Amino acid sequence: MKKIMVLLTVLLLIVWFAVSCGSEPAVTTEAQKNTTDITAAKETVMTTETTTAVTTATAAPETTTAPVTTEDNTPKVYPLDGKTVMFLGSSVTYGSASGGKSFVEFIKLQGNCNVIKEAVSGTTLVDNGDSSYVKRFENNLVAKYKDTKVDHLIVQLSTNDATQKKPLGKVIKSTSKTAMNTASILGAIEYIVAVAKETWGCEVSFYTGTKYESALYEKMVEALYEVQKKWGIGIIDLWNDEEMNAVSEADYKRYMSDSIHPTLLGYRVWWTPKFIAHLEQYK
Repeated sequence: MKKIMVLLTVLLLIVWFAVSCGSEPAVTTEAQKNTTDITAAKETVMTTETTTAVTTATAAPETTTAPVTTEDNTPKVYPLDGKTVMFLGSSVTYGSASGGKSFVEFIKLQGNCNVIKEAVSGTTLVDNGDSSYVKRFENNLVAKYKDTKVDHLIVQLSTNDATQKKPLGKVIKSTSKTAMNTASILGAIEYIVAVAKETWGCEVSFYTGTKYESALYEKMVEALYEVQKKWGIGIIDLWNDEEMNAVSEADYKRYMSDSIHPTLLGYRVWWTPKFIAHLEQYK
C-alpha cells in the first residue's frame, strides 16, 4: 500500500510540474496594440527630411530618386508623381504631437511627390507679427520659391485664430491683394489666395481640423465656402466629414493626442487618405 501511495504521489508531482511549466497564451493589451500601431507609423514615414531655421520643416522640394515598378516591370504611375505641393500652417501641419511629422511626410511618401512645408506651432492666419501665416508666406515661401513651379498650395485653417478670438472679417468684392485686411481671418485667407495665384498660378486649397468645441472655428469653416465661391479654392473639410465624425471612441483616442492634434497613427490612417484623395482630383 505504501508503494502505491508513493507512486501516486510521484505521478501527481509530475502532472503538477508539467502544468506549471506550460506557457500561458499571449494577451495583447490595448497599450501594446497602440505601441505597435505607432511603431508601424513611425517606420512608414521617411526619416530623411531636412529642416531649416527654427521651426520650418522641409526647406526645399525633394525628389524621390528610386523608380517604383509594377508587377510587369513597368513604371508605376502616381497621380501626384513629380508634382510640388506647398504646405502652410501651424501645429497640426507641423505635427507637434507626433515628433514634427504630419500628413505632409505621408503625402510625400505615398504620392511620390515633392513637398515644401512651412509650419510653426501657435501661429495665426491673422497678421500679428513675423510668425503669422501672412508674414511667413511672404518671407519664407513667396520670396524663396517664387521661381519654383508649385502645383498646389495647401493651407491650414488655423485653430489658433479661434482660440485667440481673432476677428473673422468678411469676404470683399475686390480681388486686389492690397485691398485685403490681413488683420482679420478672412482678409488673411483672401490675401494668401490672391498672392499664390499671382505668384504661381497654382491650385489653392484650405483644410479644416476635425470637429471640436468651438463656435468661432465653426464660423470660420462656414466662411471658407464664401471664399470658395469667389476664388474657386478647394476645401478639405474634415470638420463636416461624416466618415471622420463617425469614428469610434476607441479609434479617436488612438488617432488624436487631444481635440486638435493628431497622433502619428492618426495622420497615417485617418487624415492622410483624405488629403491624397483631394489632391488626386487635380490633373
